[in-house]
Amino acid sequence: MDTIAASSHKILHLVRHAEGMHNLESDKSRDPLTSFEFLDAQLSSLGRQQVVAERKHVRETGLLDEVEVVIVSPMTRTLETAVGMFGGKEQADALDVSSCQDSNVNSNQTSAIFNSRPPIVAYELCRERMGILECDKRTDISQYRSRFPTVDFSLIENEDDVLWKSDERESHDEIQARTIKFLKWLWERKEEKIAVVSHGIFLQKAMIELVKNNNFYRLPLRGQPIKLERKNWYRLMDDEYARSRFKNCEIRSIAILHQSTMESDPMISKQHHCGRIGKEMLQIRDSSNDKMAVEELEVTI
Repeated sequence: MDTIAASSHKILHLVRHAEGMHNLESDKSRDPLTSFEFLDAQLSSLGRQQVVAERKHVRETGLLDEVEVVIVSPMTRTLETAVGMFGGKEQADALDVSSCQDSNVNSNQTSAIFNSRPPIVAYELCRERMGILECDKRTDISQYRSRFPTVDFSLIENEDDVLWKSDERESHDEIQARTIKFLKWLWERKEEKIAVVSHGIFLQKAMIELVKNNNFYRLPLRGQPIKLERKNWYRLMDDEYARSRFKNCEIRSIAILHQSTMESDPMISKQHHCGRIGKEMLQIRDSSNDKMAVEELEVTI
């Protein structure tokens, strides 16, 4: 059987938030990052334009129809990105990102498109690196609930931000540990096709966790439905792209295979490494130029 059973894998669409005001200002100086003015920074004008473009893309390529749930970091810039890309029309209008509607789509068609959006769930584990920088401190959950009424905040335990510390920055090891916990949590969810809207450093750590063993295979795709067929795999030696920093509003899609699939498949190497579950497949989409690829990796989840 060439096609891997759906129950043996999960497809994750990893999205970095669009450009925030802190990104814009930090290009000039690092000072704004510690300024109260940029507390829980929102999207810039360019960031909103990026969301418009990606909102159109996820609809036209069918990605919107495939995603079963959107997991989002509870920060303004990620919430604006998630709701702008995957949310309903009213929320998109409030964020001024629904202007991507095609002129040949009538109001009834548009309403049906927006009403079919997947649920959006906020979760603390995929937050930005925490501590010291005001732009990385989140707002009280009650304010988010008021501004983003279609987002589910039930998994957030505390009203205020008890995780952010004014005098201590989260270490890279702590972020990595949080990334591993998050990947395990995703694997345990019932959904198979999940979008994650998070931050550059967190997503980069997740990708590094996925590519630690530098053992790649690529399945070329270009806009087609995802089909994990072994006959199309070929080795990819360069993992620089997989380890690189996410651009603002960039989407990379990965398919994670369960260990049991790998162990029972004679076409897949059974080499294992300490602390890792087994071979995984990574599908990467470069949303800046619409190139698609799939790569197989070792992963800790």
